[in-house]
Formats: sequence, structure tokens, C-alpha cells
Amino acid sequence: MRMTIGRLAEITNVPASAIRFWERHGLLPAPERQSGQRRYPPQAAERIVLLRKFQQAGLSLAEVREFQQDQPRRKAMIRAKVAEIEQRMVDLEHAHQLLTHALQCSKTDIVACPTFREQMATWSQSS
Repeated sequence: MRMTIGRLAEITNVPASAIRFWERHGLLPAPERQSGQRRYPPQAAERIVLLRKFQQAGLSLAEVREFQQDQPRRKAMIRAKVAEIEQRMVDLEHAHQLLTHALQCSKTDIVACPTFREQMATWSQSS
């Protein structure tokens, strides 16, 4: 059963303006029209969930477009993005360690803490 843009926006929690934007930029297939209204298949909601995940992962519109196309550069782009995400995960883990230690550390200046300095040294070695 096909749905209006309003219904699609409601079930995906994405504004209709974003849905139209993605259509204009070729990230969503153009929907059928009935009496001038856009009508979307149920799969459009799945595509929107995927687009939101891509955005959350930091992919640009160009990268999302490239991901959706079967091109030789697609795998290279995906590999590069996976490496970027993995590095961000390492950076987030380091930030988590820093903040967790800062909560427990009695030093006024955390950089003066020997435990923290040891941890920083391991970060430098793993980069």
C-alpha cells in the first residue's frame, strides 16, 4: 500500500522537506503520483532509515549517492569510510578513558597524573 509524504515523514520521523530534498538529489527514487500527490511504497521507509544511518555515520551526500550506485569506486569509498569510522571509534574510546579517569582522579591537573600520562603514552603508540 502506497503512502503520502506526510505519512512517510510520520513513520520515519524525518521531515517531509528532507524527503523532498533527498528526492531532488537522487538519493530517493521519484515516487509515483496520484492526483498530483507523491505516493511512496513501503520500501521508501527502509531507504530513509538507511539514509539516516549514513548521515549518522558521517557520509556526505556524494558518498551516499556513490554507495547507491554500482561503480568501481564504491568499494574503495566504503573501505575508506570504514577506516575513518574505525579511527573515530578509537578516538571515542580514548575520550571515554580520559573522562572516566578524570572522574576518579584526585589530581587538579589531569595531565600531571602519572596514570593518565601512562595512558596517553599507550595512545601515542597505537596511533
